[in-house]
Amino acid sequence: MSTDLATLRGLAHLARLEFDATKEQQMLGDLNKILDWVDQLSQLDTTDVEPLVHLSQEINVLRPDEAHNTVSHQNGLLNAPRKDSDYFRVPKVLD
Repeated sequence: MSTDLATLRGLAHLARLEFDATKEQQMLGDLNKILDWVDQLSQLDTTDVEPLVHLSQEINVLRPDEAHNTVSHQNGLLNAPRKDSDYFRVPKVLD
């Protein structure tokens, strides 16, 4: 399986890439090497190979998601540069 220069230029256009003449030839060679390698992989017999769904056998090793406040309302406002009783004061964003 090999790719010609017109196909490479079409792919470059879709990917918004620009190559000069020397880089274009180098990229064409590299792309053909990649496609040849993928073609070799497609020739392997994988009838008895089970699909890999997860990389690890571990299932749900995350901690439970429990909501709780670690900072009280007053402690949260202590270092605020500007505050108004129970709220942060910020510059006006909308008119």
